[in-house]
Amino acid sequence: MNLLVASDIEKAWADRMILRGCDLTVEGGEIVGLVGPNGCGKSTFLHILGGAVGHDGGSVAVRGRLALLAQDPALDGATVGDAMGTSLAWHRTLHTDWQAALDAGDLQRAAELQDRLDHVGWDLEHRIDELLTRVGAPDRDTSVAVLSGGERRRVALAAALLAVPDVLLLDEPTNHLDADTIDWLQGWLQGFGGAVVVVTHDRYLLEAVATRIVELEEGRCVSYDGSYTDYLITRAERQAALQRAEDARLSLLAREAEWASRSPAARSTKQKARLERLEALQSQGRLARARSFSLDLSTGLKQGQTVLEGHGLRKAWDDRVLFHDLDLSLLRGERLGILGPNGAGKSTLLSLVAGRLEADAGTLRRAPRVRIAILDQHRTGLRDTDTLFEAAGGGATEVTVGDRSVHVASLLGRFLFPSSMHGVHVGALSGGERARLLLARMMLEGANLLLLDEPTNDLDLMTLAVLEEALLAFDGAALVVTHDRAFLDRVCTGVLQFEPGGRVVRYASRTQAQAAEAAHKAAAREQELAARDAAQRKAEAARGPAPARMSSKDKRELEALPERIATLEADVARLELELSDPAIWADDRGAALTATLKEAEARVAEAWARWEALEALAEG
Repeated sequence: MNLLVASDIEKAWADRMILRGCDLTVEGGEIVGLVGPNGCGKSTFLHILGGAVGHDGGSVAVRGRLALLAQDPALDGATVGDAMGTSLAWHRTLHTDWQAALDAGDLQRAAELQDRLDHVGWDLEHRIDELLTRVGAPDRDTSVAVLSGGERRRVALAAALLAVPDVLLLDEPTNHLDADTIDWLQGWLQGFGGAVVVVTHDRYLLEAVATRIVELEEGRCVSYDGSYTDYLITRAERQAALQRAEDARLSLLAREAEWASRSPAARSTKQKARLERLEALQSQGRLARARSFSLDLSTGLKQGQTVLEGHGLRKAWDDRVLFHDLDLSLLRGERLGILGPNGAGKSTLLSLVAGRLEADAGTLRRAPRVRIAILDQHRTGLRDTDTLFEAAGGGATEVTVGDRSVHVASLLGRFLFPSSMHGVHVGALSGGERARLLLARMMLEGANLLLLDEPTNDLDLMTLAVLEEALLAFDGAALVVTHDRAFLDRVCTGVLQFEPGGRVVRYASRTQAQAAEAAHKAAAREQELAARDAAQRKAEAARGPAPARMSSKDKRELEALPERIATLEADVARLELELSDPAIWADDRGAALTATLKEAEARVAEAWARWEALEALAEG
């Protein structure tokens, strides 16, 4: 069943046409990854689908309820609990409608609504705290006014999932999430039965959950069935086929143009038709060239040079120790990824390395000629009031790239900013465009130590690939805080894992750190279970033995005991009668019968004791 249908969507911002007739249909159970370069209109299209932004042409039809996670979400209410409660309005309406149907005697309608409540659950309030904890958001009593940007997004994500919509639209849902939460979200999406459209730079997430990739290309949607890997292969094949068609068109155009340039006497009577054909070929649009740029971060740093060295580093906020006894060595060519849950102290470590903070203990030494460049997760270092041209050149018209002087306009063009954008204020740029501008400035700085805090946030897949290639070729060193698993696996030569208790351990790779973390968690679980069992045994010993309860078997035994006792006593009476005969003592039979009597008497005594015990059990 089609849950979302968008037809011929058009959208322009001022004189810039963003969407030129986008068509998209999504069925229940489909997860569509929406991809394309920064500025192509992905977020705009997603907001149009969600009804948050109007469109200039076309139509959008949604079957059922819809939830949208925006990159900069607005939260309703004064507290986190208020914002989460808004997402349950549909559930409260369902309850109200069910009660109204019952009161009106509409039993069929009431039964239908009851089935829906049985399916989604009658009480979802308990899920508020569960989801807030799961995504690492503040508790429900926290004021919305004091939330950071990352906290707002985590609350908004929890609210979108709590809504249990039929259509779920997610714009960069993994931003500001740690690795464990991303894994959990991945599993949640795989089990979600509705329609999903997701914009994300997380390639592992796309590969794991996407059933189809839709690329925004020149303002239109191009659909590719299958996973992200399938998309890369099919897209490359499609681009090659388009290029062959374009080459054939250009070749034919050249031949027709050569014919048209001959003298009229050399033309046949078919010249009119051929000239019309020439005009048709010339009017065809050219094949759009793939947008890309290059990023060169080379510094000339000598091989093997130590860039950074720290011993016994410690940092705490009030009584909370973020890390202690941290030893850190960073050589030229090394790129260390920094892993750990949100709030563990990863960004604090970068600030300490940058010299913005001082360690509480330990020593940190930077090489004499180290030049540091920082890309923080808030994308600071830009003034919103500057134009793009002013921000790139620092007020100058010429900048130095390597050993050459380059005009700022050329630099911006190299980073895919057309001349029409040079006068745009920085405050109007998208998150991805701000990141691309900062990458351009980073290249100009000639830094040999890069501190990158969530560098992949808001980047499109093409820019992400360019950044990865630049870092792989980088001859300096880098510390990278990121939860992008594909980025870590491809770029980083090692990882620093923030572990419980303020320990920071170095591992060769993310997978090794992941295995160690899993082993720590398993050991902690075993220790917790052992402690729980010991506490339970201690409590049971303090209480004494628990009163026994009569089982059905015991009841049957008690009912049968009177007859059994009577039988045993009859055996004893018979044996006693036999022993009263003097003739029995004439041989060895008397001694043997005496022994048998004692055994029979013991059985009688045992049966009576058992009867008393079962009677006491029945009365207790």
